[in-house]
Amino acid sequence: MKVINRKKLPVTEEELLEACRNNDRLAQRLLFDRYSPEMFGLCQRYLKNREDAEDVLVEAFFKVLANISQYMGLGSFEGWIRRIVVNEALMALRRRHNFNMTVEISEMEQPATPSRVVEELAARDILELLRQLPTGYRTVFNLYVMEGYKHREIAEMLGISINTSKSQLILAKKRLQELLEQAGYTGLEESAG
Repeated sequence: MKVINRKKLPVTEEELLEACRNNDRLAQRLLFDRYSPEMFGLCQRYLKNREDAEDVLVEAFFKVLANISQYMGLGSFEGWIRRIVVNEALMALRRRHNFNMTVEISEMEQPATPSRVVEELAARDILELLRQLPTGYRTVFNLYVMEGYKHREIAEMLGISINTSKSQLILAKKRLQELLEQAGYTGLEESAG
């Protein structure tokens, strides 16, 4: 078993991956320490409570370490981890929530979210607003806005129709606008029209 040169810390990503492939426990810990803070934030965007987010994070990193030999260096390693974390979060949500029990709307004007309001919000405020959204809204919003998936991809991931994905996004934006107004963020009326 190869051991990381402890004098050479921090190690390069390539050295860290190689050591993890060789089951070096210190390297696995370093990998977790390096990537878990951002990935935990990702988990918290999908799951309402901290304990569920922690569970998903642990499961995701277990899969990362168990399948690290499958990472072939194509694309960023962090992106590879991110996909595993998102998939694990979606699996956890699917176990708890039936995405087919959502309401579809055919046509609705999308509410505008003024950029200056978003700039005023601290990251924890945004996270708290997202936690207040129903599971379907929050999940579609995260996948579309934060992760950049298309409605077709979201529909396939969640087992819903494309229209349901679109309506959940519209309703999520509308609910976020209402929550922002309730929180006293101004300027929503002028820019929503």
